[in-house]
Amino acid sequence: MDQISTTSLVPDTFYGYRDDMSIQVALVWGQIKTPLIVPLLRLGVVICLTMSLMLFIERVYIGIVILFIKIFGHKPENRYKWEPMKDDVELGNSTHPMVLVQIPMYNEREVYQLSIGAACGLSWPSDRIIIQVLDDSTDPIIKDMVELECQRWASKGINIKYEIRDNRNGYKAGALKEGMKHSYVKDCDYVAIFDADFQPEPDFLCRTVPFLVHNPDLALVQARWKFVNSDECLMTRMQEMSLDYHFTVEQEVGSSTYAFFGFNGTAGVWRISALNEAGGWKDRTTVEDMDLAVRASLRGWKFVYLGSLKVKNELPSTLKAYRHQQHRWSCGPANLFRKMVMEIIKNKKVTLWKKVHVIYSFFFVRKIIAHLVTFIFYCVVLPATVLVPEVEVPKWGAVYIPSVVTILNAVGTPRSLHLMVFWILFENVMSLHRTKATFIGLLEAGRVNEWIVTEKLGDGLKAKAATKAPKKPRFRFGERLHLLELGVGSFLFFCGCYDVAFGKNHYFIYLYVQAIAFFIMGFGYVGTFVSHS
Repeated sequence: MDQISTTSLVPDTFYGYRDDMSIQVALVWGQIKTPLIVPLLRLGVVICLTMSLMLFIERVYIGIVILFIKIFGHKPENRYKWEPMKDDVELGNSTHPMVLVQIPMYNEREVYQLSIGAACGLSWPSDRIIIQVLDDSTDPIIKDMVELECQRWASKGINIKYEIRDNRNGYKAGALKEGMKHSYVKDCDYVAIFDADFQPEPDFLCRTVPFLVHNPDLALVQARWKFVNSDECLMTRMQEMSLDYHFTVEQEVGSSTYAFFGFNGTAGVWRISALNEAGGWKDRTTVEDMDLAVRASLRGWKFVYLGSLKVKNELPSTLKAYRHQQHRWSCGPANLFRKMVMEIIKNKKVTLWKKVHVIYSFFFVRKIIAHLVTFIFYCVVLPATVLVPEVEVPKWGAVYIPSVVTILNAVGTPRSLHLMVFWILFENVMSLHRTKATFIGLLEAGRVNEWIVTEKLGDGLKAKAATKAPKKPRFRFGERLHLLELGVGSFLFFCGCYDVAFGKNHYFIYLYVQAIAFFIMGFGYVGTFVSHS
């Protein structure tokens, strides 16, 4: 009996110890909350609300502009001179300018045939076009395959050049810069650039080059991207929603109002004289395309965006590939902003209004604020206010502004409006990765120049779908987490709707579930999309 009574004391001692620890933690929390946590959290709320307003005003402004563009038909053909290229009876094909087509690639086993074949199929006089394949592949087998493909097209009468170099210095920018040094490029007036997974339609040059020929102040004609695998999985649908907004709204507004937007690095045609005047390709950041566009714009050159001209390409279909891509796309612009902000301010060739647009709208709000506010406000500060009731967040900042911004972003992809809830969760999860990359770019930290080529599947997408079709469905762990995240997302959505509709002070439920969903979504996407790949 004594032994039993002694043993029975252990749980009481344990619970007593646990109660003491809880009391101590509560005392410490009470001592630091009022003088430290509350003021810091209130400051964080003020800063985040300011950033939210900046993003909100930017979104509403460009939303109004794009509405006017659509209503009044402000098309490129109405703003710039455009006439189709015609053969002259006496001069023949010489009326067509000489065009260089560059295809940079690196170990592109799955897509090299698609891109080379599409470039060689462009409708342009064969004696007025040069296809230049810039192969930085390190795999000797792939290099041989690419070279043989070039030889095959050369045997058909295509003027195609296979170019390699001894190193990968500068990555894509280095390859493009090296490609411009060849003697035959001196005869070219324009250069079209396509990444290895891009497949332009045969009439691409016929629709773009006339803009440059008839408008000497234009430096760039940019086409829109069309995604061939947007329906492959939920992750690609989310990517499509974000990128469609960029192309449908941001690029269109920049082209129509300021004649400036960021070059997308592919599916565009440059005037070679403008490219050279801007200083050519530079590898100081991982966004060499944006770097070139900003420098050309500061020298007075204009750009035009053709939303009606679409070039097929591929979205990253694995989480790993998407994360690497987003790191480069978030880190590079922040680092370029750090390097060029003073150069933009001191420039005397462009108007003050254009400087404000480039510095504030293009760089600061879209490339920095948009990433920071999504993570810091919606995933950190707002959930923290649940634990600190002394700090209040106005409903307009917690619910109304995010709702409007979300709706405006989703307008670019009407077919995916029913996926808005999942897009919110997906963007919040990725905001952690993007915020980290943004800080790396601003501070020029260790991974600032990290460049990992995005994995592409090409024809492997069809083979992948065919091999998966006959398999018996299995309820995997990743899929269970995916269903859980959908349930949490639905609950999150209805909590927000309830709060907006009835005006109750229940938005703390919205915020708390948001925090839970953030972590569940992270594990869910890892499980689902890694197993999917």
